[in-house]
Amino acid sequence: MAENTLLDKVLSLQDKYRQLESQLSDPEVIADMKKFVQLNKDYKELQPIIKAGLEYKRLVDELSQAKDILMNEKDEDLKEMAREEVAEIEPRIPEIEQNIKLLLIPADPDDGKNAMVEIRGGTGGDEAAIFAGDLFRMYSKFAEKRGWKLEISDQAPGTSGGYKQIVFKLSSNSEGVYGIMKYESGVHRVQRVPQTETQGRIQTSAASVAVFPEAGEFDIEINPADIRKDLFCASGPGGQGVNTTYSAVRLTHIPSGIVVQCQEERSQLKNLDRAMEELRTRIYNMEHQKYLDGIAAKRKTMVSTGDRSAKIRTYNYPQSRVTDHRINWTMYNLPVFMDGDIQECIDQLQIAENAERLKEAGE
Repeated sequence: MAENTLLDKVLSLQDKYRQLESQLSDPEVIADMKKFVQLNKDYKELQPIIKAGLEYKRLVDELSQAKDILMNEKDEDLKEMAREEVAEIEPRIPEIEQNIKLLLIPADPDDGKNAMVEIRGGTGGDEAAIFAGDLFRMYSKFAEKRGWKLEISDQAPGTSGGYKQIVFKLSSNSEGVYGIMKYESGVHRVQRVPQTETQGRIQTSAASVAVFPEAGEFDIEINPADIRKDLFCASGPGGQGVNTTYSAVRLTHIPSGIVVQCQEERSQLKNLDRAMEELRTRIYNMEHQKYLDGIAAKRKTMVSTGDRSAKIRTYNYPQSRVTDHRINWTMYNLPVFMDGDIQECIDQLQIAENAERLKEAGE
């Protein structure tokens, strides 16, 4: 992509950026909350492109001026300063060009959202539930490191520990959680001697992880008449209120058959709010899956296509090894990884996906 073409694209977006800035201060737009939310989202998405574009233009102009001095100036001191400037700027130009090319490729429209995560114990019986608990702990530690908020919506404990299923929301006020967590969707395998094994034999078990972008109230509208609400007594930890009040909520979306429930809060209203959040997210995800399927049809490496039946990662305890099969990435420090230090793996997955996106854009 030639310099002037890149600059032309950024400058055209700069005009749109200014228009959005003007619209966001318009009282009529502010009064229309749905429109205001969408325009504000578009405005924020353009900010990194405009910033990178302005930096790129500045460097291109400074490089041109320095080269002009080298060609036309007779003063050796000035020419030496110009040589140093050229040597400093030239290596930075391709990096910024690459960054702008990536920013200009439309990202997953849901990357900026919070995430709803569901972990289910798969094959392996009690050991699969224990492993699901280990994965939940791993994501809890990762969320803590990043300063994210974690809220559990529903859980079904395993008979020997861990969870048969656990559903939770990860949220942040400063960054898109889904754009980071989406790479975790898929089947996670563990190879180790189970706590329930008396013969000391290594067993392979699995747990599935599904990550959904959280749908806000402006993303999807649900007809209240399409929802059946059931109330029941909460079970499990919770003190005296458990099994005595109908605080737990189960919602059934009749057209789709989707069922969600929440019993983590003492308040029925709070459980209802969380259940509605999850219901919106699951209905929205049916449409989002079509988008992911479209990506899968074009890509070969399945980096973040949302194929939740794909075996994406193996955790081998005897070798202290974790391997991500999508990018052939391996780390030989499994205890650290299970303690929430998963950022390096996610970084490598993002690099692989960016390479795919650039390749697609060039075809």
